[in-house]
Amino acid sequence: MPELPEVETTRRGIEPWLHGAVIASLAVHNPNLRWPVPEDIHALVGQTVTAVSRRAKYLLIKTDPGTAIVHLGMSGSLRVTSADEALRKHDHVDLRLASGHGLRYHDPRRFGCWLWQPSTQAVHPRLAALGPEPFDAAFDPAWLFTRSRRIKAPVKTFIMNNATVVGVGNIYASESLFRAGIRPGRAAGRVTRAEYTALHESIVTVLRAAIQQGGTTLRDFINSDGEPGYFAQSLTVYGRAGEPCTHCGDPIQSRTIGQRSTFWCRRCQH
Repeated sequence: MPELPEVETTRRGIEPWLHGAVIASLAVHNPNLRWPVPEDIHALVGQTVTAVSRRAKYLLIKTDPGTAIVHLGMSGSLRVTSADEALRKHDHVDLRLASGHGLRYHDPRRFGCWLWQPSTQAVHPRLAALGPEPFDAAFDPAWLFTRSRRIKAPVKTFIMNNATVVGVGNIYASESLFRAGIRPGRAAGRVTRAEYTALHESIVTVLRAAIQQGGTTLRDFINSDGEPGYFAQSLTVYGRAGEPCTHCGDPIQSRTIGQRSTFWCRRCQH
C-alpha cells in the first residue's frame, strides 16, 4: 500500500499541473471504488483548484465549493495526461483541465476512493479521527510518551495507529524502530521517555528521507511521472530477513506483528 511518502510524492508531482487550473470536465468511469463516488463531486466542474494538499494518506484537491478527497488504496495511482491520451483499463476517474491536460485515477483493485467535502463542512468524517501529522509541532516526544502509558500493545502497532500519528505505515515503522534501537515487539507502555525521544526523531528523519528520495519502490506504486519511487535502496531492515544487519552483521529477524511482516535486528534493538 502506498504510504505517506508515496502520497506526498504524488501530491508534489500533480500540484504544479492542478494548482490554479480550471477543471473543464469530470468523468467517473467506474463509481464502485471502496466507497461509491458521490454525485456531488461533479461540483468540481468549472471550478479553479485553489490548493492541492495532503492529510495523512488522503490527497485534497480544493476548490471554492468544496474539496475532492482522494485515497490511493492498495493499488491506486494518479498521473497527469495529455488531452488525447487513450484511457487504460482500470482508469476509473478522468479529470480534464481547461489547459488540455488531465488527471487520471488508475486503480486495478478499486480499494481507493474519491470523496467530496463541501466547503460548508468543517471536517470530513474520514479525516475527523486522525492524529497529528509527523512533521507538525503537535507531534513530539511528550505526545508519544504520554499517549503510550499503560498500553500493552507492541510499540510498532502503537506508532502505526493513525490516532497516534498519521503516515507511519509498515515499512517506515520497521525502519524508524531500527534507527531508534527499539525492538518492535516491546509493549508501548514500557518504552521510556528517552527512547520515545529517539523514536520521534527517527520517524521524522526516516519519513523526510523517503519523501526526498521519491517514496518506496512497491509493486503497485507509480508516481505521477510514471516512474517508481526509489527509497527501497535505502531500507536497512524491511524485507531483508536473513541478510546481515548493516550495523552489526547479525542476520535480520522477521516475524508477524499485528498481521504485518516486521523486521528488526536482535543485537541492535532492545
